[in-house]
Amino acid sequence: MGKHRVVVVGGGFGGLGVVRGLKRADVEVTLIDRTNHHLFQPLLYQVATALLPAGDVAPAFRAILRKQRNARVLLGEVTGFDTTNRLVHVDVTDGRSREVAYDTLVVAAGARDSYFGHDEWAASAPPMKTLEQAVDLRSRLLRAFETAVASDDPKQWLSFAVVGAGPTGVELAGQLADLARRALKGQFREIDPRDIRITLLDAAPDVLPPFSEPLRKHTRRKLEQLGITVMTGAMAESIDDEGITTKNGDRVEARTIIWAAGVQASPLARELAEATGAETDRKGRIKVNPADCSVTGNVFAIGDMVNLNDLPGIAEPAIQEGHHVARVIKARLQGREAKPFRYLDLGTMATISPGDAVADVKKLRLKGLIGKAAWAVVHIAFLVGWRNRAAVLIQWAWNIVTGRRAQPIILEPVQAKEREKL
Repeated sequence: MGKHRVVVVGGGFGGLGVVRGLKRADVEVTLIDRTNHHLFQPLLYQVATALLPAGDVAPAFRAILRKQRNARVLLGEVTGFDTTNRLVHVDVTDGRSREVAYDTLVVAAGARDSYFGHDEWAASAPPMKTLEQAVDLRSRLLRAFETAVASDDPKQWLSFAVVGAGPTGVELAGQLADLARRALKGQFREIDPRDIRITLLDAAPDVLPPFSEPLRKHTRRKLEQLGITVMTGAMAESIDDEGITTKNGDRVEARTIIWAAGVQASPLARELAEATGAETDRKGRIKVNPADCSVTGNVFAIGDMVNLNDLPGIAEPAIQEGHHVARVIKARLQGREAKPFRYLDLGTMATISPGDAVADVKKLRLKGLIGKAAWAVVHIAFLVGWRNRAAVLIQWAWNIVTGRRAQPIILEPVQAKEREKL
């Protein structure tokens, strides 16, 4: 009889945690993902604002797992599950469909953006959930400045809007302000910094809703000091290529709009629910056993695609769930029972500017440089690989000292007429 086969779908925080947690177990682990890299999403906005190179937040799976002899990587798109015959259906890179057999299945497919029933807004306000989207956004932001230089009406191209005032939206708006007014200072001498308009808006009554009131007030005040217009209680009614109209009738003119608002579970949550008979909530998240993250006996689901006691969709729950599922699998193989899952709340954090961040950790309310130090330590600790940690630290230090960014590069797709020349 062969070794126990564990198939992990999705190499985010949770999925990678399961794979690495089984490093010394007597099992065969197969990690299936549609990309070849792990993505450190909390720093994705820094790729979008030209602060970090894409590779610093996206190490390749094969590099991460190069010393883990019991793990292999399969690049492909999971299309469905056959839990009766214990098979995962995968479309692999050469266009073929294949079946991957498992004894234990862990699905950690994450989440995608939700436009609250207005998917047509994505054309004018694209999301920033993948590395490709972040790199594309970087090009759009830099292209806006280049276009403003050549335009008869530069102000229209220097108008930016971020929809969603949670941690991602706040961090993105703050970095955009730093990029526009400090990093590009002197490089775009034709642009008057006073013409740059950045608007952060959200339907919620305040920025950073999960944080304590003192930290919310501090964040809003600091954002406004950066020149950002903060509009709360402003629900979008319509979005087009030139701006946003709110339900209150306000109009926000913006030629570059970024969506950082709601999320919903990956479609694979629905596929898994249909295959197992499990329930899903209104966000499409699959409901799991809170003791061990199982959907059925040998099928587990973790991360943003699950509803486990309504834990927030951030990195820390996914990491802890991944480690716990690895322990459960090892315990079962050894014929013993693992302790029930218990979430350790390490708090929430958000950075505002190069020298300011807020951290809400139990009874601690940190802000300013102290908050920034705490934020930096946590994010560096969670990054995968010492090379990446060192590279990110160097880039942060370089930006603080000089104000310059590492990757102010526009990547344009090859045009059809150019392809004909190749």
